[in-house]
Amino acid sequence: MASAVAATTPDHLFNMRNNFYLGAYQAAINCSDSLPPLSPDESLERDCLVFRSYVALGSYQLVINEIDASAATPLQAVKLLALYLSSPNSKESVISSLKDWLADPAIGNNPTLRLIAGTIFLHEQDYNEALKHTNAGGTMDLYALNVQIFLKMCRSDYAEKQLRIMQQIDEDHSLTQLSNAWLDMAVGGAKIQEAYLIFQDFSEKYQMTGLILNGKAVCCMHMGNFDEAETLLLEALNKDAKDPETLANLVVCSLHLGKPASRYLSQLKLSHPDHMLVKRISAAEESFDRAVQSVA
Repeated sequence: MASAVAATTPDHLFNMRNNFYLGAYQAAINCSDSLPPLSPDESLERDCLVFRSYVALGSYQLVINEIDASAATPLQAVKLLALYLSSPNSKESVISSLKDWLADPAIGNNPTLRLIAGTIFLHEQDYNEALKHTNAGGTMDLYALNVQIFLKMCRSDYAEKQLRIMQQIDEDHSLTQLSNAWLDMAVGGAKIQEAYLIFQDFSEKYQMTGLILNGKAVCCMHMGNFDEAETLLLEALNKDAKDPETLANLVVCSLHLGKPASRYLSQLKLSHPDHMLVKRISAAEESFDRAVQSVA
């Protein structure tokens, strides 16, 4: 009976949630102003989505300032993520606080806290620690994060198991479709075309975002269509000139097209000095310099 009631209850947050998942963060924030009266649980989820959207837009200080000490655990967790991302100097204290909260039986199993913990430990590249808190799943967000973590660990077999769970819950859910595309891109080969079609479907149904454009562009590069990839990435750059994935993908795409990539790389170094591509290029440059010095 409860499930029948749930099935007929309108999901007031569907559009807001969907915008967030597909990278339309400002649209998600704007949605929050035009919602009907919500239950306390829905109001809390709305607030979490608004502040997670501000975090995704890089407005860390706004989130830190607006969430006070009396806020509910999910909001405190989002504030922790904002603190973590806002300053390299705050990372140790944030992780210490996070571990204390996760060890607290009263709040440690909160799905949003577990999601934020997984996100932070994924940033730290501490995949085993991330999975301690996310592997039990329970929400579509957690299952999708598990897919990302397992793909980072090069365990597409485990990622596929998480995807199967998501497909059983809701095959058409945007996170299920995104996770399917991520897995297809990791597997490669003929699966790249399937991933491209998922992103194409998103682009026909929803607002075009940097996330969708980058997804299509990466598929194009895998298929050797670098001209189309460049067009998509330049469109993404117009939407957000500082997006790290757009800049990183433009570096790779430009090199394949024989075009100068130094401007995009410079922008990436300035705005996201910790990005994986920047670190790899810096390491390669250092190795080259050492090799030159040893010959000299």
